[in-house]
Amino acid sequence: MTATRVPLTLFGIPFGVAGLAGTWGAAASAGYVPRWPGDALIALGAVLWLAAVVLYFRGALSTKGALVADLTSGIVSPFASLMVIIPMLLAAQGIVPHALGAGRVVVDIFIVLTLLLGSWLTGQWIYGSFELDQMHPGYFLPTAAGGLIASAAASAVGQRGLAEFMLGLGVICWLMLGSLILGRLFFRPSLPAALTPTMAIEVAPGAVASLAVLALNGNRIDLPVAFLAGYGLLMVIAQIRLFPAYRKLSFGLGFWSFSFSWAAVASATMHWIALSDLAGPRVYACLVLAAITVFVAVLAAFTVRAVSRGQLLPPAPPPPPARDAGAQSDR
Repeated sequence: MTATRVPLTLFGIPFGVAGLAGTWGAAASAGYVPRWPGDALIALGAVLWLAAVVLYFRGALSTKGALVADLTSGIVSPFASLMVIIPMLLAAQGIVPHALGAGRVVVDIFIVLTLLLGSWLTGQWIYGSFELDQMHPGYFLPTAAGGLIASAAASAVGQRGLAEFMLGLGVICWLMLGSLILGRLFFRPSLPAALTPTMAIEVAPGAVASLAVLALNGNRIDLPVAFLAGYGLLMVIAQIRLFPAYRKLSFGLGFWSFSFSWAAVASATMHWIALSDLAGPRVYACLVLAAITVFVAVLAAFTVRAVSRGQLLPPAPPPPPARDAGAQSDR
């Protein structure tokens, strides 16, 4: 019996939870909230990641050629990188503060895996036969997002040289891929409905790059941080114009593209609040934290409802028609 095929976009759920954990962690580091909600979200993200790994491989390995098809697909292959990015992020947030040595080992392992998988996918995109219309903002994930998140994780374990190396990888890949992705979005037909939510990922690079630089520069607002925030603000405001496109969509796994992206924006905003001379910064921080928490909770509620109705995963393909013995003997 073939197990149900699970799309790689399922990893968007633990990715979003890990991003929310990061926002709570940033608020806790600034002294605005206790640490236990962030720690609970890290644990939840780890459980969801492990469940996603089991569900994905149970389905992919039960169908001949499915794993290779996903890794060579011009549509879904970028999401495979989340399998190695999520544990790197969770380890930096959850293990490092309690056990630096163990956390460094886990972070380094998944940085290497992120680099290897991102490099392989880049080679595949060069070598394979793809159309520009297949490109979408999810292409940021393997190298741009992977490199920037790896940079922040390396800073968390005290490996500054590695952090600078991965920052360079992430920023340059962001610039190169960003040009291609925006060119595709500007001048080619609209993304299909299933991929339209990935346009929310456009808000993430500026925010994640800001977090990586803040981790390197001692958590202070300087010219590079302000530079990145300017671009980030542009892409955040641009999302307002995309709202009509989002309203037309039916809920699906793709909506989790909003979760980590906006959680990264919320985390960067939390740092700006803590480092700026605002009156009553706790109020602003709690408003930001409440907004992103409610937003992810709503996504979770819609996901649970879709699961209960059997609507979250795509339907399984029908079994091949049986051939009778007479038909076989005639051949």
